[in-house]
Amino acid sequence: MTALNSPSTGMGSPVYVRSLALHLRSSRLSSPPVVFTTSKVRAFISVDADPVSTSKIATGERLNPIKQDTKKGKLRYVANVFPHHGYIWNYGALPQTWENPHSTDESTGCKGDNDPIDVCELGTKVCRRGEVIQVKVLGVLAMIDEGETDWKLLAINTDDPLADKLNDVSDVEKHLPGYLQATVEWFRLYKVPDGKPENQFAFSGAAKDREFAHGVISETAAHWRELVSGKADAHGLDTHAVTVDSAQMKLTVAEAEALLAAAPSLHPPAALDGASGQWGWGVTGGSPHCTRPPRWTAPVVSVGGWVGGGGGGGGAEVWTGP
Repeated sequence: MTALNSPSTGMGSPVYVRSLALHLRSSRLSSPPVVFTTSKVRAFISVDADPVSTSKIATGERLNPIKQDTKKGKLRYVANVFPHHGYIWNYGALPQTWENPHSTDESTGCKGDNDPIDVCELGTKVCRRGEVIQVKVLGVLAMIDEGETDWKLLAINTDDPLADKLNDVSDVEKHLPGYLQATVEWFRLYKVPDGKPENQFAFSGAAKDREFAHGVISETAAHWRELVSGKADAHGLDTHAVTVDSAQMKLTVAEAEALLAAAPSLHPPAALDGASGQWGWGVTGGSPHCTRPPRWTAPVVSVGGWVGGGGGGGGAEVWTGP
């Protein structure tokens, strides 16, 4: 995959991604396939290096372009909850999965958040928005965000020096001490500086293993098939696709190319507002939470994820085998 436009966007500027193999761009909800062999799935990666901007795949828009999220007409930024600066991993999502808002998940007791599954890539390389990577699935966190199920898949880039050593979630603490704890704390507290309550987790915040994560992927992929075929209410999502035969809402290659050609050109990024450069404190019960993983000596930058987690664009192959 390759970005058609520069990743640096101003307010409302969309970034589309074109499939080089097909020379067209299909909806990120629908392409590329989540499972293309018995052992692999794909994920999207987005958000620039060292991001505090909250980029998202605009799932309600045709072709689902990457856009920086806005609130009340202003660009959104993720809070820097001390000691973390921006996102602390490469962050993306699995296309062709859907956390169904009409279905109550057995593990969390909550309905889905209307997004694909988010992916936290735990490797040492900071990816670029739109970069295609291959990762192994290690496990998953069952987050509950404002009463909705919001799965967080844990994975490792297969090109990472630690990839051969990380095969399941039990390997993460051994080779990346403190990272899982920091990940749970980050997700639990990142909305607190904005006046929202802490996020909660099923399983007391414990990460489930690779086998469990595979089950989550399979279940949400089944929900996606119902969504794109029109058997489930789209709940505001634009599910138009070019290459998915079973899609109820289809676009021709010519129609997709015309949408890309008509996309507005990018302009210089807007200046960061004052709040985006400030530190926040996740304070509950009067005590700030300040847990820095031992392996970090400086704030770690992130690459954000698909809609709901914080952005999406580009693509990644996700390897679920050993």
